[in-house]
Amino acid sequence: LQMLERQVVGGEQAKNKDLKEKQKRRKKYAAERRMQLVAALQQSDEDSSDWVLLNVYDSIQEEVRAKSKLLEKLRAAETEIKDLQSEFELEKIDYLGTIRRLERDLMLFQQLLDQVQSLVRRDCNYSNLEKVKRESVWDEEAGCWKIPEPVIEKTRLP
Repeated sequence: LQMLERQVVGGEQAKNKDLKEKQKRRKKYAAERRMQLVAALQQSDEDSSDWVLLNVYDSIQEEVRAKSKLLEKLRAAETEIKDLQSEFELEKIDYLGTIRRLERDLMLFQQLLDQVQSLVRRDCNYSNLEKVKRESVWDEEAGCWKIPEPVIEKTRLP
């Protein structure tokens, strides 16, 4: 019976030496890993909430207090995240509204320029808006465009 029991307990692989070696290596690795975790726990602060789940507690009340403290911190972090998300959402809506308003203003000014350009005299440098755009320069210090002065060029016949 004992001989049958030994064969059955390990199943078909009971006498497989490779499998036994593999199991020994796994146990050795698990023991090393456990030692690393214990060393890391000893080095970390006892108050560190990151290690709360790995601590061994003397009583249920101590465990409940530690986990409640962690839960409060998680809830506070979730609340902070929600606040930031709502704040960013409001800023996004504000920026989109500003962009839409500026696009409408740009369209208005473009249409006004198109209407007024035909009224400008041909001998004025403002009759060619593309040329005026090319000659305009952005002034960083003043924060505005420096555009050329309007000039009327009189042509004289010889």
